[in-house]
Amino acid sequence: MDTTATQYEAASRPLTALLDAVPAGRWANPSPCAGWSAADVVGHLIATQRDFLGSHGVDLGGAPDVAADPAAAWRAHAAAVAAALADESVLARPFDGFFGPTTVGTTLARFYVWDVLVHRWDVARAVGADDRLTDEELDRVASGADGFGPALHMDGICRPAVDPPADADRQTRVLARLGRTA
Repeated sequence: MDTTATQYEAASRPLTALLDAVPAGRWANPSPCAGWSAADVVGHLIATQRDFLGSHGVDLGGAPDVAADPAAAWRAHAAAVAAALADESVLARPFDGFFGPTTVGTTLARFYVWDVLVHRWDVARAVGADDRLTDEELDRVASGADGFGPALHMDGICRPAVDPPADADRQTRVLARLGRTA
């Protein structure tokens, strides 16, 4: 069953593995996100998910300390989110979102899982790790970009699209739509 919880876990698992393998000295490396280090990207993921869930009545407990250990902070955060997602009433909570009426579960699956995939690539690039996304992950990133329409390039989401090289592979073409150069 492809539930929000399983989608979140499927995106979180490879991010967790990546973060656990980052050498301590690489957390300060600049990421493809202008002005952000690899650790800043992790902090962004945690802060935006906490803000979203908190604004919809989900208490994830105290915020983990990203500055002390970004990988441990992500693990603690992801475990708290997974516990929250086990509650069907959390997933079913309705609200009026940017694109109209929706639920917490739908928004988590549609945007926040997408965000984890994209930012996993950012962290991997920052720290010199394997940045490949699977075909299924690329499908999700491309589909998300399609679904966001012009909102994709609003301030704070993605930079304007860039032109990929004519012979670019699929990942490079998909990421170019998000303003990223591979």
